[in-house]
Amino acid sequence: MVGFRERAADGLQVGDLFRTSRTFTDDDVIRFAKISRDYNPVHFDARFAKARNLPAPICHGLLAASLATEIGGQVGWLASAMTFRFKGPVYVGETITCIWVITALDQNGRAEASVKLTKEDGVTVIEAEISGIVPGVEERKVLRQMLSEGDPTNGLT
Repeated sequence: MVGFRERAADGLQVGDLFRTSRTFTDDDVIRFAKISRDYNPVHFDARFAKARNLPAPICHGLLAASLATEIGGQVGWLASAMTFRFKGPVYVGETITCIWVITALDQNGRAEASVKLTKEDGVTVIEAEISGIVPGVEERKVLRQMLSEGDPTNGLT
């Protein structure tokens, strides 16, 4: 199977589809709160979550949405705009799948993608549109070189 970076090194195209999944943990929520400084009690306190009509504390929306940035980062996409619609909560322990599809790409490498994040039961929790710039000829050469070196800067390898 060809990885995300290899596909990007070959040149991205309209219709390219990328998929990744992740199960969020309590530790993920705590680390995200420390980085973002978002300590909204809906993420930590069951009483507060219940007052919001939620059965338990929820993951940060942008933590869940970071699945989209995982894909963008893997393919070398330089984001210029992101629009998220948060459709439902994500709870610790749930596995979320992100599907990213390139929907437009011009001759200057400016691109658009449609992104959908769903739970295992198919319920959509986030929809997004992302605009940006895909790797051009020179960047693709560097990606190929990085890959030939074992992709040393890639935390997923």
